[in-house]
Amino acid sequence: MAKKKSLPKKSITNRRAKFDYELGDSFVAGIALNGRETKALRMGHGQLQGAYITVKDEELWLVNATISGFSGVPISESEQTRTRKLLAKRREINQLIEAKKQGNTIVPLELLTGGRYVKIRLAVGRGKKRYDKRQTLKKRDADRQIGSVHKHLS
Repeated sequence: MAKKKSLPKKSITNRRAKFDYELGDSFVAGIALNGRETKALRMGHGQLQGAYITVKDEELWLVNATISGFSGVPISESEQTRTRKLLAKRREINQLIEAKKQGNTIVPLELLTGGRYVKIRLAVGRGKKRYDKRQTLKKRDADRQIGSVHKHLS
């Protein structure tokens, strides 16, 4: 049997998540997708910016994640940002629902397209205030300056 050609790993990440939220425990869950969406994600045509996870009827749903089509794989406008069901174990779902009741947010971090199935890494997070974000920026700048000083001394 011929070995299938493996597609290059395209990691689709939510870069704003670490900046906007203080993240806690992370989980990996599956996503209910159709074939065109799976192929588009494997080619790197997805976006998690502005996406969030909500709870409805004791189930997790991914809202506002964009999966755009490309030549040969058409995806209509209404299908690109449709709400998608997340697949996880009941125990994990209950933990996430409990965290949501405590006032935390469930944040999608990245789409994992390396294995046989497309999965999503999500984490429980608490939204940062504006001054927390400013402190994050100051710390990042200070670390950058320290790193550049070390480069010049070496």
